[in-house]
Amino acid sequence: MEADLESDFEQTPFGHGDFYGYRTKRFGSLLRRSRFAEDLVREPTIISLAETILKPACERIQLNVAQAIEIHPGEIEQFPHCDQDMWPGDKGGQQYLLNVMWPLSRFTKVNGATRLYPGTHKQSVELLEQLPEPIVAECRPGSAICFLGSTIHGAGANRSNDVRRAVVIGYSLGWLKPYENHWLAYPPHIAKNFAPELAELAGYTQHRPNLGNYEGQCPSILLHDTVPAFPRATDALRPDQQSAVRAFADGQRLTS
Repeated sequence: MEADLESDFEQTPFGHGDFYGYRTKRFGSLLRRSRFAEDLVREPTIISLAETILKPACERIQLNVAQAIEIHPGEIEQFPHCDQDMWPGDKGGQQYLLNVMWPLSRFTKVNGATRLYPGTHKQSVELLEQLPEPIVAECRPGSAICFLGSTIHGAGANRSNDVRRAVVIGYSLGWLKPYENHWLAYPPHIAKNFAPELAELAGYTQHRPNLGNYEGQCPSILLHDTVPAFPRATDALRPDQQSAVRAFADGQRLTS
């Protein structure tokens, strides 16, 4: 996978901003850049973990991001943050996101390994001084660093002479607006070559009731060889909703 992305790493400019970093490169759309990206996105153990954590609050999970990150020597430590803050409002007791960091190079304390602040998914942190000592996720390629979207974390400073490369794959509740706009990253002419399960993760499906539809239909119709010029709007309801709506409609028909 790193070989597939080598040219992309070389051509991608450094970021602009104190959060993304001025000595860090980032790019998404990994499912069209490397044939190995699907193996990471659909890794069975990770999918099972994501569904266990997220499905209590949604009907289906979705891909939130598939992004490559390269931290260059001289980059400073990233601002400690939790990724679920991208969605405003009170989060309640549910989890919104699971992130999985896949190292492409060895992660060490000196080259910018991800720093995780344990327990912060259960506490309200208003000041950086309240943060506990971080755990530095030192590991080698082949490892998967999994952390909740409610866990405060950040990339470490790269004080080495080498770049630190990784891929981050994120999964979120299926009814949220994802970090990466997948319909732009993977338009129908690309997504039609995905396995059905991968296309669903990338947004070509509905989240009942009727969320994310195209002309009242599941957007997966855009992946078919023939797309109707005028699709028929068709209910996509949860079973409890379908029963309630049908009972109401039957009552209306009897009295009309």
